[in-house]
Amino acid sequence: MQRVLEPEVMDTWEESVAYDAMDFTAVNEAFAERVIALAPESALVLDAGTGTARIPILLCQQRPQWQVIGIDRSKTMLQIGAANVKQAGLQAQITLADEDAKQLPYPNGYFDAVVSNSLVHHLPEPLPFLQELKRVLKPRGAIVLRDLLRPIDIATVDSLVSSIGDDYDAHQQQLFRDSLCAAFRLEELRALLDTAGLQDVLLYQSSDRHWTAERSWTG
Repeated sequence: MQRVLEPEVMDTWEESVAYDAMDFTAVNEAFAERVIALAPESALVLDAGTGTARIPILLCQQRPQWQVIGIDRSKTMLQIGAANVKQAGLQAQITLADEDAKQLPYPNGYFDAVVSNSLVHHLPEPLPFLQELKRVLKPRGAIVLRDLLRPIDIATVDSLVSSIGDDYDAHQQQLFRDSLCAAFRLEELRALLDTAGLQDVLLYQSSDRHWTAERSWTG
């Protein structure tokens, strides 16, 4: 199945509210666990494509010594994210910014860890983001990337969309379908990581619908 692009920025209020209302608790917690396992005890972390800041909140609740900068190009996502951060009482640890992950304003070797959950499938061409990730990350910094995996055919797309059940309305189901169709295959991702010069990154299928790319911090 060929990749079908979706909008790079989800910036309508309806889409942002629908996205934040979807229950990603289990997968977000699993993602946060991997970040905590691979990053140092004290860390400055970049969350690229932070959305409504659910990942930074989970990280800082478990690592009060961390500072997390969450970036996104969606102003509505960031607006909801700021409210979520305030509700969690984590304004001192989490900074949200309207920045482009393909053109980061941070200096070389700035972050101890760079993480990203569900950004890559939004990018028509992810290579500039991966190159920027390498630039702003310390030479042996931690990496945790996760996103959807593009199914092999439309029948598998239909099956995965059906599997999310009636907990999601028609609009939320369409968002999921569009994201699956815009996602990458493992062989495509391996080529992108290699071209970006990201070394020692383990890439694997981490669920029936997700891939993960990770590297442990080694100082």
